[in-house]
Amino acid sequence: MNVTVVLHRPQDIINIAVVIRAMKNFGFRDLSLVSPAEFDVRRVEGIAHKTGDIVQRVKMFDELDEALGDFTLVVGLTARGRTAKRNVQFVEDAARDLAELDDSEKVAVLFGREDKGLTNEDLDRCHRIVTIPTTPEHTSMNVAQAATVTLYELFKARETLPDLKRPRRDAPPATREQLEFLFRDAETALDAIEFFKSRNEEAIMRTIREIAHRGPIDERETKLLRAMALEVVHYLERMDIRS
Repeated sequence: MNVTVVLHRPQDIINIAVVIRAMKNFGFRDLSLVSPAEFDVRRVEGIAHKTGDIVQRVKMFDELDEALGDFTLVVGLTARGRTAKRNVQFVEDAARDLAELDDSEKVAVLFGREDKGLTNEDLDRCHRIVTIPTTPEHTSMNVAQAATVTLYELFKARETLPDLKRPRRDAPPATREQLEFLFRDAETALDAIEFFKSRNEEAIMRTIREIAHRGPIDERETKLLRAMALEVVHYLERMDIRS
């Protein structure tokens, strides 16, 4: 997927920095800026840490046509409905389509300025229009937010997501006997701190059983909870000896 992010007349350097940070997060390297109100390399790198490789590659243009001249596919992001019939897609669907393109296809993903977005004239330059679904009461998104969502969807469509890190050591499920020891120790600890003084002991212990069974908790977790309960009792015993 050969994608360049194009920001058309961005007004806030913070938004530019956030877009660059999102590009770094999701593996995109190329950014074109069309007549930004401000662009200072040191300030951008100060906001978007460790993104110097992307910042140094940023290309600057005075006009949108100049920025889009070399691209074979231009995708414009907008939240507003248009009267003209256009090829409109949700961002997730568009990302899947773009992921299937060969790297020889040069794609520009175009975002408009913060206060006005992309005009109809800007969208005339786009092959397809993409929108991010939001609540109907508030459809407008900050340009940096819109870029982050779009880049995330492109990343998901392009990459195989890594497996979530598993615990370093797996533990087998707790046996019924181990759970009974836990319930006994928990009841002893709660009784030691007079937890049942104003509460129904039977109902409380039944609730604790339900919580444990809902998990289910594993052997290591059961041992930890037992150790906590036993330590409560031992602590109170030590305090009683000292007094």
